Amino acid sequence: MKDFKLTEIFIYPIKSLGGISLQSAKVEERGLQHDRRWMLVDKNGMFLTQREHPQMAMLQVNIRNAELIVTHKVKPISGLQLPISNDQTSSQVVVNVWNDVVIAKHLSKTIDEWFSDALGLECQLVRMANDADRITDSKYTPEPKHVSFADAYPLLIIGQESLNELNRRLKEPLPMNRFRPNFVFSGGEPFAEDSWKDFLIGELKFKAVKPCSRCVVTTIDQHSAEKGKEPLETLSKFRKVGNKVMFGMNVIGFDEGIIKVGSEIIII
Repeated sequence: MKDFKLTEIFIYPIKSLGGISLQSAKVEERGLQHDRRWMLVDKNGMFLTQREHPQMAMLQVNIRNAELIVTHKVKPISGLQLPISNDQTSSQVVVNVWNDVVIAKHLSKTIDEWFSDALGLECQLVRMANDADRITDSKYTPEPKHVSFADAYPLLIIGQESLNELNRRLKEPLPMNRFRPNFVFSGGEPFAEDSWKDFLIGELKFKAVKPCSRCVVTTIDQHSAEKGKEPLETLSKFRKVGNKVMFGMNVIGFDEGIIKVGSEIIII
């Protein structure tokens, strides 16, 4: 048996903005608690990401007490404070994430103005309603699971050895934040996660359901918002399936509970 260990946990409260490294996290059906429960949309309710707007990488999110704190990594502007609690008085809006139509809560025009000024982009911030009915693709998850504003699945796991192998092939190594995982683990061979199905992190059960196809967000420096060609150029040489480049595994959870950095991962 391989010795796999959970080494890092990340959440991204506002979709496509900077992530937060945690020592422990609560697993919920939609993913990790607070992960991608907020999202920026345009005036038509269409989701916004770094794919078209790399400047979104320059906004960093942190959690302090019961608030999200959003700051710009470069611009000397005042930070934004958002209550984490779901405000039931917010107005409902219909938003789009890929092909999914989702009911969300619009927070306030003042918040919209802050983000629009910070990004130089007209946008609105919405929060996923507690009863929003967005589920995973039944082709890969026969037992439908609710999912957050993540692209398609509640969780993403990547082995550190997979990144090490990619970096071995690159002229300049890249950090894990290019790939926006929820879980990073040590141990095993590069791309060991490709063959995983059911596994435990601590006492909680998960299933790896589908390799993750990667997009141009991986080519954006998360500290400068500058876009390059790597890692997609190199990944396409040895990680291509059809016309897609794969790196990491999409995951669903079966249990709710707390997981911690350092927990053993057991393949069932």
